[in-house]
Amino acid sequence: MPRQFASFVSGLIFGAGLLISGMTRPEKVLGFLDIFGAWDATLLFVMAGAVAVTAAGFAMARRQARPILARHFQWPTRQDIDPQLLGGAALFGVGWGLVGLCPGPALVNLACLGVPVIVFVAAMACGMIGVDLWRERKAATAGAGAPRATGRP
Repeated sequence: MPRQFASFVSGLIFGAGLLISGMTRPEKVLGFLDIFGAWDATLLFVMAGAVAVTAAGFAMARRQARPILARHFQWPTRQDIDPQLLGGAALFGVGWGLVGLCPGPALVNLACLGVPVIVFVAAMACGMIGVDLWRERKAATAGAGAPRATGRP
């Protein structure tokens, strides 16, 4: 139960930060992305602040022997850049640029029950489910083509 409570409180703090910073307002985000027009640089400071706080948090966490609410740390191990990472980043960027929302702010805005946000979140969920299905199918196809173990040398 403490982990769920910590997750809930973290989500509330994250959502409050998004609201206070204006990241939940698509017009604010689109103004930040409009570098050749009426550019609004305020979100640059929001991102810089977020990076600073995150860097400090990671530095503190790395000094601990183990996490407070888990058995061990689960640090990312991959450091390569592959086509899936590039494709996902491109889709994220295009979606952010077209709509002015990314997943976190979209979920915060979902509380308002606006039709555009509901459509965005539904499309996002369909995309996530589609990627999972595609990966499962790809893994099954790769497994079907592999030679089967017969148990004999």
